[in-house]
Amino acid sequence: MLDAAVKALSQMISPPMRSILWRSIGVALVLIIVLAIGLQRLLSWFATYGEVWLEGLLGPGWHTSLEVLAWIVSIAAGLGVVFGAVFLMPAITSLVASLFVDDVADHVEREHYPAERPGVALPFSQAITEGVKTALLTILVYLIALPFVLLAGAGFLIFFLATAWLLGREYFELAAMRFRSPEEAKAMRRDNAATIFTAGLIIAAFVSIPIVNLATPIFGMAFMVHMHKRLSGPRPELIEPARQMR
Repeated sequence: MLDAAVKALSQMISPPMRSILWRSIGVALVLIIVLAIGLQRLLSWFATYGEVWLEGLLGPGWHTSLEVLAWIVSIAAGLGVVFGAVFLMPAITSLVASLFVDDVADHVEREHYPAERPGVALPFSQAITEGVKTALLTILVYLIALPFVLLAGAGFLIFFLATAWLLGREYFELAAMRFRSPEEAKAMRRDNAATIFTAGLIIAAFVSIPIVNLATPIFGMAFMVHMHKRLSGPRPELIEPARQMR
């Protein structure tokens, strides 16, 4: 697993991969700015008007609790783009990965597995659908964990573990679906859940590093291409022709 991570890191900055790296960083930055500004506007609305709306909906007995929540939200709105960038980064990387899955996988397979059958490019709509589903699931999980972050440090651990599970799941299935049907890819992920979650911890650590995490789609995809190859094991159709003739 560490060998796969090292190979992914080294290839990530190789000349053939740099064009993809810069394009993915550009897309990620645009998404971060747009989504973070949207989040800031939403938080500002809640801090200004949402408290009154919720109190009318829930009743005056919730006044104190909603007042405290509005105060917390107003602080979050003040942080705005910074808060949004940190909170939304894993979701954004899921979307970006779905755009560049085949570009990254093709480079990894050509360099490290030239004698093996290449994967089949995912239909664009399927890749985007998988990315959007993971991004929405990521946001939902983070919203559930957010109160724990505000009330106790354990929330950050929940964030980290959730990120490991979500991103490990996303990147592995994208890599596997180049060789398998979606159902087979998901079944393989479930059969190797512990290994893929452990690999996801490495991706979660990577996405936790500011600035560097803009390259998460490239690292995560390259890493999981290697992991899929290792978990697939030797298959007759992937053996070099010269070795088959021996």
